[in-house]
Amino acid sequence: QVHFVESGGGLVQPGGSLRLSCAPSGTDLSRLNMGWYRQAPGQQRDFVARITTGGITSYAGSVKGRFTISRDNAQNTVYLQMNSLKPEDTAVYYCNEPTNYALNYWGKGTPVTVSS
Repeated sequence: QVHFVESGGGLVQPGGSLRLSCAPSGTDLSRLNMGWYRQAPGQQRDFVARITTGGITSYAGSVKGRFTISRDNAQNTVYLQMNSLKPEDTAVYYCNEPTNYALNYWGKGTPVTVSS
């Protein structure tokens, strides 16, 4: 059974940057398509970015050009580099893979707050 632990969130000023990390337990991350999702207070959980096992990436329009998803198979970690952060990026950020997503199984996420 694969579990993910998200880290790297925190408080940052508008225009600032953060790098989130997603570390698995129980599996080799290299065999999984991975995605980042976020949920703001009172809103649905939304897709942010994904990366395939082959390194193909895609992004939500709201973050395109500002966020970069990447993976380091040697470190068995997926990252989300977030630049030019806006207050509307404030949310709890989660990582997941397709099977756990379909089962609605999520980790605790890492909160990101963008505020002056």
